[in-house]
Amino acid sequence: MGIAVIIGAGEGLSAALARKLHGRGHKLLLAARNTDKLSELQKETDATAIACDASNAEDMENVFSEADKLGEQLDVAIYNPSARVRGGITELDVEQAKSAILITGYGAFLMAQQAAKRMIPQGKGAILFTGASAGVKGYPNSSPFAMGKFALRGLAQSLARELHPQGIHIGHFVIDGGIRNENRLERIDPNGNPDSMLDPDAIADSYMHFLDQPRSSWAWEIELRPWVEKF
Repeated sequence: MGIAVIIGAGEGLSAALARKLHGRGHKLLLAARNTDKLSELQKETDATAIACDASNAEDMENVFSEADKLGEQLDVAIYNPSARVRGGITELDVEQAKSAILITGYGAFLMAQQAAKRMIPQGKGAILFTGASAGVKGYPNSSPFAMGKFALRGLAQSLARELHPQGIHIGHFVIDGGIRNENRLERIDPNGNPDSMLDPDAIADSYMHFLDQPRSSWAWEIELRPWVEKF
């Protein structure tokens, strides 16, 4: 196994992904705006950490230059960051909206470009994007988030058509529901059913299954939701 880069590393899903990839034998590079929060995860997964503003092209280039120093081929690149600004269209702060769109959509482009530059010559690799139901259907008072996630999905679909024939597996994961964590109370299903929120380890398992797909039947998108979630 070669190098796996996770942009937007932290708790929850990204930490679950880091542990799964470490277990598969990947060398890990974890990038986050604040690397102080990564100390425990870094020790647990024997990872390298680097500070990165995902919407900054120079920062993103530095991340992959650091990955080059790890001495292996780049196998996996995962993009997790997103930013949400809530409010009616007439009330939204334009700079906050711009920043949210850049983080959610443009940053994914920056990562994909750096990863593709390394994967195309080797003819293999996987570039994965963490999406949301907002990338399929826009919700009221959440237009910047929808714009960013729609851009993310469009990027992934375009790259799948461009890069699949070159051996690069592209994946977009629509996370349709809340992700369980210790700081978020799980909703009580009206019928008393458990699992109203997505388990981050279970989501990470789906990412790993995606990586193992035979290239004769590659998917480019998977939609995940709790079994009690309504469509």
